[in-house]
Amino acid sequence: MMYVRGDREKGILEIRKLVTDHNHPIGPDVTYRKADRIRKNPQKKKDQAQQSSGRTVGVTELQTMVKSVIPPLTNDLHKGQAGRIGIIGGCQEYTGAPYFSAITALKVGADLAHVFCTKEAAPVIKSYSPELIVHPILDHVNALAEFEKWLPRLHTLVVGPGLGRDTEVLKTVSSVIQNCKARGIPLVIDADGLFLITESPELVVSYTNTVLTPNVVEFQRLFDKMIGERPGQNQDLAANTKLLAQCMGNLTILQKGSEDIISDGNTVIMCSTDGCPRRCGGQGDLLSGSTGVFYNWAVKKSADGTAILGPGVLAGYMACRLIRECSRRAFTSNGRSMVASDLIPHIHQSFDDIFV
Repeated sequence: MMYVRGDREKGILEIRKLVTDHNHPIGPDVTYRKADRIRKNPQKKKDQAQQSSGRTVGVTELQTMVKSVIPPLTNDLHKGQAGRIGIIGGCQEYTGAPYFSAITALKVGADLAHVFCTKEAAPVIKSYSPELIVHPILDHVNALAEFEKWLPRLHTLVVGPGLGRDTEVLKTVSSVIQNCKARGIPLVIDADGLFLITESPELVVSYTNTVLTPNVVEFQRLFDKMIGERPGQNQDLAANTKLLAQCMGNLTILQKGSEDIISDGNTVIMCSTDGCPRRCGGQGDLLSGSTGVFYNWAVKKSADGTAILGPGVLAGYMACRLIRECSRRAFTSNGRSMVASDLIPHIHQSFDDIFV
């Protein structure tokens, strides 16, 4: 398949940033230095204004959008309305990743979390938590038929945590992605799911109900595949993220890093709130699980036509903001000994302090 090289200069000129400063988390008890504009680099205000197109969304407006996405808890809800999230991943080597993703989805507010894994991984993942619904079908001879029973029940599918790179399993996952596209199921793709997409980008190109969550290395590989060259070290990361999103048909890219950059090819948001200096494994899995929940909520909200930001961008921002706060609190308590499981107990209070 041939891909059209994006116009890098146009990507830079059209970029519009919405940057949250680390001293200004979204929350009800925050006093902002400026009423409704926060810029990370005030000295570059003139340059940013010249490079921007469209209007900038202020922090107050973003806060309103974020709160509008979260469904209220009422006594007339029934099981499943707040989200039925699927996780595809879990193999002999990797059982923690799908657990972290699924349990985070539940802690953020989903009602049900399904993990679709290999037969060997299932007993281990089941032993981590009775809250998870575990399906040992990923390497089953009739895997696609088994998936067909469950896909209609899911609101969002997270692909990749602990997936591994078994050839037959990846073939199955490719077919599942195609089935999700046919049904319009939103996708969040991370980890080895991104390996699959880098090998076969046509699986998701132009499927705008997709959020990809690459780290720096994964982003470079995907950028090289789509643009034909690796991004330079001194290039504008936000412009490159927007360019890649455009080249992939305006799906959403969430590039993880010291600043998380989210773009759907139209809008760019940078989340730079304080996180932690620890880079222990598993934090990305918490991010993918929370993105899956927020994506479901944002898609539902976008149906009313009032959203200014795309649902993928909004969901990505909310997930980055939440997990950064959880990691900050976990690091404050545990320091160098912090591991991914230390973030989980902080989800509830972080969520309330940021979003409620």
